[in-house]
Amino acid sequence: MNLENSQKYYGEILNGSSDLLTDACTMAAAPAVHVKAALANVHEDVKSRYYGCGLVAPQLIDGMDILDLGSGSGQDAYLLAQLVGEQGSVTGIDATAAQLAVANQHKEWHRDRFGYAQSNVHFLQGDIEKLDQLGLEPNSFDIIVSNCVINLVADKAAVFRAAFHLLKPGGELYFSDVYADRRVPAHLLNDPVLHGECLSGALYWGDFLAQAKASGFVDPRLVNDRPLGIGDSKIAAILDGIRFYSATYRLFKLAELEMACEDYGQAVIYKGGIEGQERLFQLDKDHPIEAGRVFPICGNSWHMLAGTRFAPYFDFIGDFSRHYGLFDGCGGQMPFVANEDAQSAEAAACC
Repeated sequence: MNLENSQKYYGEILNGSSDLLTDACTMAAAPAVHVKAALANVHEDVKSRYYGCGLVAPQLIDGMDILDLGSGSGQDAYLLAQLVGEQGSVTGIDATAAQLAVANQHKEWHRDRFGYAQSNVHFLQGDIEKLDQLGLEPNSFDIIVSNCVINLVADKAAVFRAAFHLLKPGGELYFSDVYADRRVPAHLLNDPVLHGECLSGALYWGDFLAQAKASGFVDPRLVNDRPLGIGDSKIAAILDGIRFYSATYRLFKLAELEMACEDYGQAVIYKGGIEGQERLFQLDKDHPIEAGRVFPICGNSWHMLAGTRFAPYFDFIGDFSRHYGLFDGCGGQMPFVANEDAQSAEAAACC
């Protein structure tokens, strides 16, 4: 039902983003200057049919090969096509023929607008739950993006597994989607309006983390998030008690990552130079790394910088020769009673 409803909702019922009943499938964050300039070069017909909930434009993607899952009418694909440059490429996949028709209709217009000798954008029709049937090469993409689409599919774990398979080592899945603070009741999952509005398919955040880790992305990083408003009173009443959020995550394919953020006494210094983040590099929501300052990090964050395209822009301090336990403030905590508490507690027998 999910695939059929998505094709009908986005291909027939909605004529444009203004027809949406909630702000779940809309973007709120203001883009960086260079991203805003690139958006200005996207055809108005393409932009009018945009249903994304975030900004899937990760840093430093010049020359990258990108896969866009659920590319729709092509706004993100044509935006990224400019940021990767003529030597990079963008492959968009979508299941809705009407959306793909709009994207393909303006392919030549965008090539001319960008000043490219040939288009670096290619669109395929297909189900992102079945990426293994589309003939895509394993380990062939530097970055995979998706914008408010994974919530629409039934088997979300299949998407994460396929993304991990298709990414090059050191690559990342960088995507925006809708999440809930609890599991949406089963009787609402097939409601066509709630599904089309990106709400009934929203993943409970705990289930997302479990699925991502099981797929190989052992340390998902939250980039940004915002609460969602539901302006339609009928929809709000049906979903009363459930809170929804739009969030962007980045998931790196790195064999060295550990299940927890471990402390090895390491730090980095950002040297600057990344477009749009010359002064402050944002690895994720909790890691704003200011240029020129020593910034302590956990072992996983170290690998996310040292083992990816970001490495040339950092100086690295320390190594993995000595372990200090969990990194303070980086998620997780030791389950045992702290020493000061243990000293005052009565001795207990063990079994």
